[in-house]
Amino acid sequence: MRILVTGGTGLLGGRLIPKLVADGHQVFALARSASSHAKLTGMSAMPVDADLESATPLALPPIDAVVHAAALFRFSGPRAPFFRTNVDGTKALLKAAETAGAKAFVYISAAGIVMDERGVPTRNADEDAPTFPNHFSAYLASKAQAEALVLAASKPSFRTIALRPPALWGPGDPFSRALPEAIRSGRFAFIDRGDYPFATCHVDNLVEAIECALERGDGGRAFFVVDQDKQSFRAFVASLADLQGLSIDKLRSIPYWLASAAGRAMDAIWAITGKEGDPPVSRSLMRMIGREFTVNDAAARRELGYVGRISRADGLKSYGEPTAAA
Repeated sequence: MRILVTGGTGLLGGRLIPKLVADGHQVFALARSASSHAKLTGMSAMPVDADLESATPLALPPIDAVVHAAALFRFSGPRAPFFRTNVDGTKALLKAAETAGAKAFVYISAAGIVMDERGVPTRNADEDAPTFPNHFSAYLASKAQAEALVLAASKPSFRTIALRPPALWGPGDPFSRALPEAIRSGRFAFIDRGDYPFATCHVDNLVEAIECALERGDGGRAFFVVDQDKQSFRAFVASLADLQGLSIDKLRSIPYWLASAAGRAMDAIWAITGKEGDPPVSRSLMRMIGREFTVNDAAARRELGYVGRISRADGLKSYGEPTAAA
């Protein structure tokens, strides 16, 4: 197939594009800079100069399918940029993809769009769980709205599917990169000791799910995609820390209510002072990692043929591998 990938130089794109190329597909990828061009050509993808945020309509080459992985992801900041990139950009890409002849459109959504605003634990949620398109988290709200657009666009000639991975991990992921400094500086603290179940998805398992969705699955459907191995958030952090020679034994713990309040305060300070980047603690971050979160991906296994072949042990070993998008 002729497949267009967005977000080709990110964590997912760096694993997805080489796999698609190895499987014999011709891969195109959106590029906005010379450095992106170099990274994409290094993965044997053909760069397409286009910007999801541009006022100019997207012009794409003839394609068979799209994998839309690009998104603005932050835990804090003004709301408008999230909706401009994640919602308006998705709307523009849907139109351009259909015009370019695409028959399949796979959208990388987020499992967190079923998290409520109050911090209620999420236990074994399936695809019937409500989403929150007006969530206080601009990222989760924009992803929920974009997913709804994608699913509503499905038709017999243009099959759209949304995949919902929870915490994405693998070689080069932002969380594991930031963890050593957070631990050494004393800024890292568990919420309620981290002793709650926490769903994750290794990047290569998401690649597997994407390849399944490109081939099969009813249009207009969303599917959770998770690792087979179950674990607590504390165990997840411990495994990543151990890879880097760090211990979590002496890390402090704070209650969720205090973490959420601290996040609100830090968000307000950053907004008032106009500081760049995310604060060390934000309300969105605390909501996303501070509560039990498990989902049921039986639908993806049944209808897409997804397996999740990368085990926890194999996923940890993958951190020693080079990353194509590095």
